[in-house]
Amino acid sequence: MNIVVLVKQVPDSGADRNLRSDDNTVDRGSANNVINEMDEYAIEEALKIKEAHGGEVTILTMGPDRATESIRKALSMGPDKAVHVVDDALHGSCAVATSKVLAAALGQLNADLVLCGSESTDGRVQVMPHMLAERLGVAALTGARKLTVDGGTLTVERQTEEGYEVVTATTPAIVSVWDTINEPRYPSFKGIMAAKKKPVQTLSLADLGVAADEVGLAGATSVVVEHSKRPPRSGGAKVTDEGSGGVQLVEFLATEKFV
Repeated sequence: MNIVVLVKQVPDSGADRNLRSDDNTVDRGSANNVINEMDEYAIEEALKIKEAHGGEVTILTMGPDRATESIRKALSMGPDKAVHVVDDALHGSCAVATSKVLAAALGQLNADLVLCGSESTDGRVQVMPHMLAERLGVAALTGARKLTVDGGTLTVERQTEEGYEVVTATTPAIVSVWDTINEPRYPSFKGIMAAKKKPVQTLSLADLGVAADEVGLAGATSVVVEHSKRPPRSGGAKVTDEGSGGVQLVEFLATEKFV
């Protein structure tokens, strides 16, 4: 089975994350960038499928030159190769434009199965699997907590707030996963060394047949107009009970519409 895993490099959610002052996009240059956490579960699931059914696992990333660091980290887990879509014109691309570029790249890779995380920790819009499925004309099985492969048939347990749904589809298809699906493996020293020699193909917008004015800030369908830092937390209201504490408390709760 030919499996492609979408991997995004994002600012570490455990550190401060900022927007640039010039165009209100995510400041990736000064951030500690890592693999999007959910994507690591997608990588692990792809490797498990390969081990059980054979095939090849390809990492697909769209991002600046520095995203190579995350590509090599992903390859050290065990995938066979990677494709890196990199072009200066991509800076500031919205989800719609991103899906156009990734769909064009996937169209060249002829994947039987595309795996990705259910969301990215920087955007958290959870729309990429659906957009890609629509552009490619394939099924989207989203929010999987379990994936079973039987020949060309895929069955997932789709995690919901009430429990789970069982959904099936035939390949080719796109499956997004939650962190409940598995436990990602740690790269071994052998895997880290092997990743340095694995092929990484770079593709530009021209290679994909996508015009520069369709992506980036110029082609964005949504933009951040302005932003500001979260205000510091202020001290809460203090009620001193001098015989009327109960009344003051009720008045406060009523003001905040708790009662």
